[in-house]
Amino acid sequence: MAESRVCLDCGKPLNGRKDKKFCDDACRNNHNNKLNSDDSIYVKKVNSILKKNRKILQELIPTEGKITVMEKKLKDAEFNFSFYTNEYITKTGTLYRFCYEYGYLKLEENRYMLVKREG
Repeated sequence: MAESRVCLDCGKPLNGRKDKKFCDDACRNNHNNKLNSDDSIYVKKVNSILKKNRKILQELIPTEGKITVMEKKLKDAEFNFSFYTNEYITKTGTLYRFCYEYGYLKLEENRYMLVKREG
């Protein structure tokens, strides 16, 4: 008795090779997009936050490369302190957090030094 094979995406009967899983490229792409959609939604959300953080820092940092601002100014711009691309610890133990090439250092009295990494 012949085994009935169907497309994993649309459920239509398959003809041709025994290892065929999809009727065409559109069904294959659609199936794989469904499988990856949950992951890609989270990644898109995180990337969006990182881009927004970078833009906020970029707009606040002057061309000279650093400035000191109050925490309120960052919060008013909806900067999200929980998301950054990397950290840099100096030889003296000072912790900078970066959103790509733009970084910040927490100072006393709710102030932050904003910097742009060169190179």
